[in-house]
Amino acid sequence: PAPRNLYSSVATCARRQGPHSMSIQDKLVEDLKEAMRKRDDVRRSTIRYLRSDIHNEEIARKAPLDDEAVIDVLNRQAKQRKDSIEAFHAVGRTEAEAQESAELAIIEAYLPTQMGRDEVEAAAREIIAKVGATGPGDKGKVMGPLMQQLKGQADGTLVNSTVTELLGA
Repeated sequence: PAPRNLYSSVATCARRQGPHSMSIQDKLVEDLKEAMRKRDDVRRSTIRYLRSDIHNEEIARKAPLDDEAVIDVLNRQAKQRKDSIEAFHAVGRTEAEAQESAELAIIEAYLPTQMGRDEVEAAAREIIAKVGATGPGDKGKVMGPLMQQLKGQADGTLVNSTVTELLGA
């Protein structure tokens, strides 16, 4: 029979791996406890929201998520926050913008370090040479393999603008 609580099965698997390999979900649970002890409301509510979104994804997939899938969920949440920050900035809602910025900072703490423009450009040049891309019409040939290579390591908007620039569009 399936476990009643997907989080407990994930935590059990993580404990079997040893004390030095804490999964992102385990880290979220520990950080939630710490935020509750310190009465850090923003951190607490953000982590609860993240755990809820991860849980919903586990229900949709009918299986516990590994760290890679959790990172996809976190990236989706980070992108959502960035879009909200832009929208709130455009209409002058500075308080809501500050709230979203604080939540984004918390989410980004769980994500792997993102590549900078120079690193993305080097990877893009490598793929462009490999596929023989010569102009803007070849952008599709470059973006597929490049996004596969950089998945979770670089912002898609940055990758897109870098490829567009390199192909002279």
